[in-house]
Amino acid sequence: MKPIDPRLLRYARATRFFLVAVVVLGVAGAGLVIAQAMLIAEVVVGAFQRGFDGSDLRTPLLLLVAVAAGRGLVSWLTELAAHRASAAVKSELRGRLLERAAELGPGWLSGQRIGSLVALATRGVDALDDYFARYLPQLGLAVVVPVAVLARIVTEDWVSAAIIVVTLPLIPLFMVLIGWATQARMDRQWRLLSRLSGHFLDVVAGLPTLKVFGRAKAQAESIRTITSEYRQATLRTLRIAILSSFALELLATLSVALVAVTIGMRLVHGELDLYTGLVVLVLAPEAYLPIRQVGAQYHAAAEGLSAAEEIFTVLETEPPAGGTGEVPGALRLELDGVTVRHQGRTEPSLDAATLTVEPGETVALVGPSGIGKTTLLNVLLGFAAPDEGRVRVDGRDLASLDLERWRERIAWVPQRPYLFAGTIAENVRLARPDADDAAVRDALRDAGAHDFVAALPDGPDTALGEDGAGLSAGQRQRL
Repeated sequence: MKPIDPRLLRYARATRFFLVAVVVLGVAGAGLVIAQAMLIAEVVVGAFQRGFDGSDLRTPLLLLVAVAAGRGLVSWLTELAAHRASAAVKSELRGRLLERAAELGPGWLSGQRIGSLVALATRGVDALDDYFARYLPQLGLAVVVPVAVLARIVTEDWVSAAIIVVTLPLIPLFMVLIGWATQARMDRQWRLLSRLSGHFLDVVAGLPTLKVFGRAKAQAESIRTITSEYRQATLRTLRIAILSSFALELLATLSVALVAVTIGMRLVHGELDLYTGLVVLVLAPEAYLPIRQVGAQYHAAAEGLSAAEEIFTVLETEPPAGGTGEVPGALRLELDGVTVRHQGRTEPSLDAATLTVEPGETVALVGPSGIGKTTLLNVLLGFAAPDEGRVRVDGRDLASLDLERWRERIAWVPQRPYLFAGTIAENVRLARPDADDAAVRDALRDAGAHDFVAALPDGPDTALGEDGAGLSAGQRQRL
């Protein structure tokens, strides 16, 4: 797993501004850390070694308060930028995910579990909050603060700097080893959550059928089993997170203790002055802290990273290639030996279909289920590309036309029409959002739906439930 996935920079532009802001704020924070260490050393040396009173130390004390306030301000600005960036990135990723799913079309969607896609677009994208709010800010600090702190320590005491240089890489090494184990478990945890979401949605959608056959309660046991597996996977991941945090804390504590012991020994033997010793002693933990926090926050961001992998898999799936040609005015359709093969099937779904439809002609496709009627319509809609043969519109290949403009010329009523939660008028306006009330009434009248819509309490403004709940199957088809 890369510290910063380059695909985030490509698909979420807000990430770029955020990374720049994190680096700038990290530099400011590093400067304040160094200033704070020097002021603390100056106050302690002045009070205990030189005997200064409060009036003599007023300036460094006031500066110390100002530096502490500055660190608080930098921390607040970093968190503010993180949450703003997180909101922008989540919005952008959700929009891109929906756009790509629409571009891939029904053929791709039919092979996906809708519950898993819903979990990916909601819980999965939301899990990136911790990545931006916790992990990335600490990563920025881990790049800037240790370098700045080491640069300051080496000018004061090269021995302590050498100890830090030797021990500091051990923390990233342990982080990588722990990260490998954590990522594999988080991937499994996310797959279980996705499976649970998809299964639960399927059960809820099919509850009426399950009730009819007396199988509703039996599904509760299945959901209980998947939930238990998800709980156990979560606890295993938390166990690793707790143990890894302990290991990183122990390693950092021992490293700081080693620096402190060497400073103490040299202070006793007069080889180091108190001011230098205090500056190094205050700065040493600050060199380890950001890197240690990166390891601790990695676990909070791991779920989001696992979900991001699946999001990028969808975004990187190439949609069917379409053309840019203008759609002809007259629509003479020709299918010339069109064959379509679906993955995983030995026989073609549509085998060498040849058909010509003249403008104004009405054609009925009849035959038993499974001979390719729906597949043929998907080819005409541009949702399925033929493996062999060609589809022509007035002599021009359908693949060369702008498919969005082509679909604007088509009216289509599927076997199972989907209505969205909203009013009847909003569903009628789906393809023409700017249609006025008169146009809506005309459309309802042309479809034979005006009479039953007018009989409803609120007419076209009647609110429908999910998937047109409140209407019969025939009424949904007319809408």
